[in-house]
Amino acid sequence: MNYWLMKSEPDAFGIEDLKSRPEQTEPWDGVRNYQARNFMRDAMKVGDGVFFYHSNCKVPGIVGIAEVASKPYPDPTQFDPDSKYYDPKSDPDDPRWILVDVKFKRDLDRVLSLAEIKEHADALGDFALVRKGNRLSIMPLTEQQWNYLLELETS
Repeated sequence: MNYWLMKSEPDAFGIEDLKSRPEQTEPWDGVRNYQARNFMRDAMKVGDGVFFYHSNCKVPGIVGIAEVASKPYPDPTQFDPDSKYYDPKSDPDDPRWILVDVKFKRDLDRVLSLAEIKEHADALGDFALVRKGNRLSIMPLTEQQWNYLLELETS
């Protein structure tokens, strides 16, 4: 099993939006970063754990837990000229962008804010979220990092 942190702006698509979807599942579309795409395409597996992270808001942080609910498949928004994620260079026979579906599991008992997570940077080791200059919307975590953050939730 792998573990991931997936960022979304709550004004665009937040944890409440995921909870309100049919079967509490939604395609994680619009990813237009090659490294994040490669994580979804090459490493994500159905059942992997996901921390749902709200970014670009008053209190950025981990707000809930989801899981990867599908194998990767082409992101249809890349072919839709009316979509803000349209990519005219993407070929339907060799799609450039893919996505996975994510399924809501639960809210955290409290938000694990970025500020609090940074206070534990030494214990988390090489954690991309607290690395300077990291702007990835999807990043891997180790099992130890996942468990440490879950323990913070109840402390």
